[in-house]
Amino acid sequence: MQAAPETPAGPRPDPALDGGLFHVGERLHYEVRWGLWSLGTAELSVVAIDTIRGTPSAHIQFRIIGSNYMYRMDDRMDSWVALSDTTSRRFTQDFKENKKERKAWYDILPDSGYYREKTADSTAPPIKKPLGDVKQPLDDVAFFYFVRTMQLEPGKRYDIARYFRPDRNPVTLDVKSRETLDVPAGKFPSVVVQPIIKGQGILKEASDARMWLSDDDRHLMVQLKSKFPVVGYLTMRLIKIEGASSAKPKH
Repeated sequence: MQAAPETPAGPRPDPALDGGLFHVGERLHYEVRWGLWSLGTAELSVVAIDTIRGTPSAHIQFRIIGSNYMYRMDDRMDSWVALSDTTSRRFTQDFKENKKERKAWYDILPDSGYYREKTADSTAPPIKKPLGDVKQPLDDVAFFYFVRTMQLEPGKRYDIARYFRPDRNPVTLDVKSRETLDVPAGKFPSVVVQPIIKGQGILKEASDARMWLSDDDRHLMVQLKSKFPVVGYLTMRLIKIEGASSAKPKH
């Protein structure tokens, strides 16, 4: 169901465009824990620079794999974000949780003011839906990178009306505090953020999610805690950094 990215006709663009936000090969590795028990692994990565409908776009991916005696998950989300304006151009979901599977594919056309949606259980053509007032749309994975461009102050709430599905706006970032977090990848001064997105997904309102972002110029996601069905709260802790963000955290 997922369309293959188009092959660029000319030289590949510099992956460090847009202020160095997207570096091909950057991989953030996490351990996934359920209380005191190790459940699996997760990875947030910049996979490649592809071309979507003639626009050079960063292909970024977020994947969680885990299992225990009563729960098994393999959740993957892929996003293509235009280097020119950091707007989402394509977004796919492939979720496998126990015996349930859910797949969705979205082509996002900000210049035309709409997106196309197709799900795996439908044989119908993609459904065309309006973006409404959303001029610079972002999807779930793109938001992880967008927050890295923000200066977040504890005690403030930021309402961001950029989610590509307009009925789920705004996305709210409630900045709770600053604290120093000790994870396997090191000790990181961090900003604690509660992200809220209406609807389904790892950051949905009901998940009571918390993000710890490094309090430096990289704003890496150091830890993510979120509530999942059946198993309850899972915690992702940063264990390894590869690629352009591999410099040690600031102190």
